[in-house]
Amino acid sequence: MYENLKIKLNNLKNNKAFELTVVAVIIISALEIGAKTFTLPDTAISATHILDILITLFFLFEITVRFVADEDKKNFFKKGWNIFDTLVVAISLIPIDDSEMALLARLVRVFRVLRMVSVVPELRVLINSLIKAMPQLGYVILLMFIIFYIYAAIGSFIFNEINPVLWGDIAISMLTLFRIMTFEDWTDIQYETMEVYPMSWVFYLSFIFFTAFAFLNMVIGIVVNVMEDEHAKMRQEKQEALNKPTIEDLHKEILELKQILKRSSNDSKP
Repeated sequence: MYENLKIKLNNLKNNKAFELTVVAVIIISALEIGAKTFTLPDTAISATHILDILITLFFLFEITVRFVADEDKKNFFKKGWNIFDTLVVAISLIPIDDSEMALLARLVRVFRVLRMVSVVPELRVLINSLIKAMPQLGYVILLMFIIFYIYAAIGSFIFNEINPVLWGDIAISMLTLFRIMTFEDWTDIQYETMEVYPMSWVFYLSFIFFTAFAFLNMVIGIVVNVMEDEHAKMRQEKQEALNKPTIEDLHKEILELKQILKRSSNDSKP
């Protein structure tokens, strides 16, 4: 009986309509959370409260289906996304009217929108790629900090008297350089210093070249390489899943073997 239930739940989990239903409920949950930020009449507040209960129960049902249908239950909670989904669903069971836990319950309900990442494989690839790219990006960020520090020190020494609000010390200078890197009215800063130092444009253009162009392309290249590896890994896992026999396939094979054995025993009788 348990095996039959497991097969049915596995078919339900892999059903495209069920996956789309989960995505739709996540979207409805996001809209329901957004609606609570507005001033609503009492009827609408009651409706959102009932809707929140229904959404929580659906998520509880969905995570139960995934757990029961999983073939390797021992490693189910070793996967990061399964742990995240389970924690979100479990904490969502906290009554939102509880004064002590109300804030935690509301915050967790906001994070339910992130469940879209665990449901959609393509989004999981993006997040996993960003996480795996962090060690390599760390060296790029460190090098960028060094460039920022050098240019901030130079800018603070040279341009301090021109505009102490922007170049007063190295910390403020780094904030000004960040503004320049994001192209937020950076030409106004440049023209102000060029009135005193006509060649100061070299300072700004070289800094923009290093940060906005060179380092940005390095970051993009690292993330793209990691994403290609993740896509290749996902394709390999899909191929292995297609080649790996499911419980339903094994169940059918067992039934076929029983029928063959039964026919053989009938044929062997005189």
